[in-house]
Amino acid sequence: MRKDLIESKKAPEPVGAYPHARKVGNLLFLSGVGPRERGTKNIPGVELDDQGRIVSYDIEAQCHSVFKNVRYILEEAGSSWDALVDVTVYLTNMKDDFKTYNRLYAEYFKDNQPCRTTLEINCLPTPIAIELKCIAELSGG
Repeated sequence: MRKDLIESKKAPEPVGAYPHARKVGNLLFLSGVGPRERGTKNIPGVELDDQGRIVSYDIEAQCHSVFKNVRYILEEAGSSWDALVDVTVYLTNMKDDFKTYNRLYAEYFKDNQPCRTTLEINCLPTPIAIELKCIAELSGG
């Protein structure tokens, strides 16, 4: 594997042909990270029907899980939560989920406030309600 590609042993496996992250100079670019759990198709807070469609979900549980997964990737790549400089957040239901997500985001980022963009999108590749795309600094370049 190329040395600039990062594959976390703790974060959920990618659902396509991409690494968890890639180092470029003193920056770390994370691929989209969702709330799934590694080694399983389990998504915290999500209930699916027999056809795999979302019956209900808990955005708070998904937020905690996605933030944990981002932290795993950052730390395994030699970066940290406090080194995040830019976060793009994708929500599938801005109207119902933004208030909860924004409250939790403020708690997680009270000591570090990276630039942030939040977008509503129609759906994500797996039955999740939130995904983060992040850029962080690396020490030592």
